Amino acid sequence: MTATLHRQPAQPLQDGAGGARLSAIPKGMPILFGGDRVTHVPDEVAEAFRPGDHLIVVQTTGDVLHIPAGIFAAVDGAVRRARSAFEALAPLPDARIDRFYDRFAGALADDGVWGRIAAANADDVARARARGRSTTRLVADAKLRAKMIEGLRLWRDLPPRREAVQETVEHRGWEVQQVVSGVGVIGFVFEGRPNVFADATGVLRSGNTAVMRIGSDALGTARAIATEALDPALRDAGLPEGAVGLIDHPDRAAGWALFANPGLALAVARGSGGAVAQLGAVARQAGTPVSLHGTGGAWIVADATAPPESLASAVYHSLDSKKCNTLNTLCIVEGAAERLVPVALDALRRREVALGHGYKLHVTPGAVPYVPQALFSTQVAVLRAGGEEHEPIAEGIGEEELGQEWEWEGTPEITLAVVQDVEQAIALFNRHSPHFVASLISQEGAAHERFFRAIDAPFVGNGFTRWVDGQFALRRPELGLSNWQHGRLFARSGILTGDGVFTVRLRAVQQDPDVHT
Repeated sequence: MTATLHRQPAQPLQDGAGGARLSAIPKGMPILFGGDRVTHVPDEVAEAFRPGDHLIVVQTTGDVLHIPAGIFAAVDGAVRRARSAFEALAPLPDARIDRFYDRFAGALADDGVWGRIAAANADDVARARARGRSTTRLVADAKLRAKMIEGLRLWRDLPPRREAVQETVEHRGWEVQQVVSGVGVIGFVFEGRPNVFADATGVLRSGNTAVMRIGSDALGTARAIATEALDPALRDAGLPEGAVGLIDHPDRAAGWALFANPGLALAVARGSGGAVAQLGAVARQAGTPVSLHGTGGAWIVADATAPPESLASAVYHSLDSKKCNTLNTLCIVEGAAERLVPVALDALRRREVALGHGYKLHVTPGAVPYVPQALFSTQVAVLRAGGEEHEPIAEGIGEEELGQEWEWEGTPEITLAVVQDVEQAIALFNRHSPHFVASLISQEGAAHERFFRAIDAPFVGNGFTRWVDGQFALRRPELGLSNWQHGRLFARSGILTGDGVFTVRLRAVQQDPDVHT
């Protein structure tokens, strides 16, 4: 008996503006994607589909995404409110935006307000841990609170940028001004990052509005921040309703609906690699520019002149916690391996002591002779999202796995490779890495110049890798970090900040009424 005998018959088409609409979707219905490939409607999607629902077929993968009508309508309403707020924001003075940041920061600094936010966050963390989910970015501790407050006050104190004249081109009897202006509604999807409510509001500084959807792990925290601090600050500052909005829905379909909405001017996503890639594909299909960062993992390369103390410091300070800019792959040139590998391992051990959960080492074939053989047979309790797992401290890894990002909780985890020279390390980075962060430890200035020119990365340094952070490096809270995994970015930094989201309009000013072409 073939599967086709079990398929539901196609339902009558319902006429609608611009074409007919299906009131039901047959199980296994073939759908063309990617120009020359076919996918099929999954049974669970066909069973869940109701009139008014939407399907999105991801053209890069063939994934069939189901968006219930209620979620689609709620998201569309939020985007429409944000668009109205964008238009209402334009004539308002910058002093109101300053006041919003001041009130928002003040609310987060209030112990009573923060206590209620912290209680909601504790519930989120407990639920996430019970489900075996990572909580490295979810915990809203005192450090995160201080960083959010600092970021909001940075936005408050930055000079207004909207309507700033970037350049003036003078002509006889007239001039052309290039003027900074907002682009519209910015859509954000973040997974488990409660600090986004401070960071993402930076788009107001350049005249934009925002709609945010946060993953289910952090939704309770997001609700508390919105209720206790964000919404009161918007009202007190006299900013338009919908200027910053939260889509209060845990379903991933809310993120798909947001990024598929043609009302967005920019889609920003941060989270796990697969989910971010899918969201980016949805936005691109809708014709919306994207700022994505889903795959991280920084590389450090040490050459023969690398001072041991510099390498030790770079390794140690690049592993304080697991973030996208955390050290993932360490390459040491062969001529210095006997001297420098023990230095790197000692830095790992010191970080193990600081974090309290051991360390994990993945070793390429060329690095095996330089690693104590006992590490390959010694078991350690590795802290994973689902709890502790007992694994060997060191395990072998193939060159083709050099680009794998290690998503660790409290157990620092890196790959160690021994290479012939810096040029080979650069070639491996350009071939296998996510094209993100690279650092060279060397005493030769010419080596750093060659490294910067040859390495295909937006962020290049000569020490620890965790400097790649908008607030730390640029004194501006970041909305996202972008790698070059899918090509170099056009005319903008890899650090996206609120005042960096703008368009440039041209304004002609005539002094001579008789100017003509």
